[in-house]
Amino acid sequence: MAERSFKAEVEHLRKGEGETFTGEGILAITKALLENGVGYVGGYQGAPISHLMDVLADAEELLSELGIRFEANANEAAAAAMLAASVHYPIRGAVTFKGSVGVNVASDALANLASSGVNGGALIIVGEDYGEGSSIMQERSHAFAMKSQFWLLDPRPNLPCITKAVKDGFELSEASNTPVMLMVRIRSCHVTGSFQTRDNQRPKLSVREALSNPQSDFARVVLPPMSFAHEQDKIKNRWPNAEKFIRERGLNEVFGPKVAPVGLVLQGGMYNGVIRALQRLGLADIWGNTQVPLYVLNVTYPLLAGEFLEFCEGKDQVLVIEEGQPEFIEQQLSTFLYRAGSGVKLRGKGILPMAGEYTGQVMLDGITAFLKEAAPQMLPAMVRAPNEDRPQIPDLTKTVPIRPPGFCTGCPERPIFAAMKLVQKETGKLQISADIGCHLFASLPPFEIGGATMGYGLGPAANAAFDGGGERRPVAIIGDGGFWHNGLSSSFTNMAFNKSDGVAVIVDNYYSAATGGQDIMSSRADNPTKATKHPITKALKGIGIDWVRQVDRTYDVGRMRDVLREALTTDAPGPKVIVASSECMLNRQRREKPLTAKAIKEGRRVEAPRFGVDEDVCTGDHACIRLSGCPSLSLKKLDDPLRDDPVASIDQSCVGCGNCGEVADAAVLCPSFYRADVVHNPSKWEARMAALRSRIIGWLQARRAARWLDFGGAA
Repeated sequence: MAERSFKAEVEHLRKGEGETFTGEGILAITKALLENGVGYVGGYQGAPISHLMDVLADAEELLSELGIRFEANANEAAAAAMLAASVHYPIRGAVTFKGSVGVNVASDALANLASSGVNGGALIIVGEDYGEGSSIMQERSHAFAMKSQFWLLDPRPNLPCITKAVKDGFELSEASNTPVMLMVRIRSCHVTGSFQTRDNQRPKLSVREALSNPQSDFARVVLPPMSFAHEQDKIKNRWPNAEKFIRERGLNEVFGPKVAPVGLVLQGGMYNGVIRALQRLGLADIWGNTQVPLYVLNVTYPLLAGEFLEFCEGKDQVLVIEEGQPEFIEQQLSTFLYRAGSGVKLRGKGILPMAGEYTGQVMLDGITAFLKEAAPQMLPAMVRAPNEDRPQIPDLTKTVPIRPPGFCTGCPERPIFAAMKLVQKETGKLQISADIGCHLFASLPPFEIGGATMGYGLGPAANAAFDGGGERRPVAIIGDGGFWHNGLSSSFTNMAFNKSDGVAVIVDNYYSAATGGQDIMSSRADNPTKATKHPITKALKGIGIDWVRQVDRTYDVGRMRDVLREALTTDAPGPKVIVASSECMLNRQRREKPLTAKAIKEGRRVEAPRFGVDEDVCTGDHACIRLSGCPSLSLKKLDDPLRDDPVASIDQSCVGCGNCGEVADAAVLCPSFYRADVVHNPSKWEARMAALRSRIIGWLQARRAARWLDFGGAA
């Protein structure tokens, strides 16, 4: 189950001509695809647009009604390859995945697609997140658009502009026979707003109809000599056609006065931040009317020299607002000015930061600095931006610790690494490679297990250099999502083929959990539209890996420790693979909490396990915390003057997984952990017994208290 359902929202996708649609950016994109006659759509889930795939999955019934093929692709490469349908057929297709990392995975298919060109509109919707909040390496999709020469849209982040960009993207693709990338930042994905809808359109040619009349053209195959012809076609035909379309359709926008000493050139996605900064400076109003000329690049590749030079006419200086690095746009615009012999001074990364997200404050500081230097007369006298007389905010980085990501409370992956830490006490430190996914949090304290990660599904492959018969076997960690995404072919086939002697642990939490809890091949749930319940162990044995161990309850730390020890010491030849399975606690809680709450409300008896620490037994050495790291496990200061050290304590966020007690038992720590079952709506007999126990315990407590020595009257 995905972390969020859009079943209710997708009904709004049926709205027709003249109605008003209100919702998030990802829903608006889906509606725009339907309105523009898309024939097939697919993709791979991943932040910051994982919910777009969830929307499409929930809208599958509507897609089927319109004759649209939907595919939840195994990875981004499979999604990009799907766009091959638009090469020979005039069918509009769209796929979606995360920006830089998704483009990297899909690069081979995308490069071939850009070379051969398309007949039908081909749209790649990528979610880009940049800066401190990004969940992946700091790269830009812009570079790939330049390398392979497909066009890149970056619309202003409001729903009318986003939906228009989908329409423009398809038409630009068809006008230039080139795939188009539509970039939406995380702000665009989840911005809310409204727009006027149009009727949904069935594709002019469906994939089902295309099968009845198959097409082929050797000129589209990327092989010599056609690949050279493709390169010539890009430069002589596709690029000029794209520039003509962009200019004639006015895809880029100009706002503000025609005559001014300065101007701002910005990516479309930066528009809201720029306008907000100008508002704070008193140079724009809430409707976006600006006193500073703006050249908004809703198309950031290709750039139009003529259009840009026209904007620069009469200006002394122009500031380029380009998020991310390298500064591809600034470099290209500098070339335009140089070739034209223009005296306009181009500013950019010298004033604005080279790297990092362009937040509201960054934008305000940069634009203010530019205007103070280039056109101080434009700054209103009453404005002392950026709030120069405000109190200085102290640097808290030296006193407030960083807050790194970590496992959720009750996560079934935590006990795996507790067991691994126990094994390393016996064997010494192991060479451990990691992978993309929640299990990568184990590289942080308290586990400090694994470090390097080379890509989704490449954990075991990253250890290949160490698999040479050393003193200790290398260990690789990979998730079930990574296994099906790329790991089976790139990592485990590699291990089997090379007769690896290494160990791989597949962390199976039943879902592609890190991207939102979507089902995968090995999910245990029933899925009406997808094939689930395919065991990972069968896939491993199918490629010739014989030493496979299945652990169906990762919370059994002792069992996990023993299996890991066996894998590291066995004399069996070939790869050793452990499939450690337990359901993602977040997904489990999403499913069970509503059912439990309903049962309690209806008066049915419900037992809820809770764990605690006996303060009288706890010794205060905190080894349990060092081997668990659960967020619900913390420290508590006692009132007892004879015990200065705090003891372990379990707070109310505990979900009753039992990992803390299991770790304490496996590590032979202490018996201070206990389990108590909280009974909701108990029977009359249980209520009477609870009252009796309470009275007996109260009597015993009073009896013991009466024997305590009282030093209250001592001098």
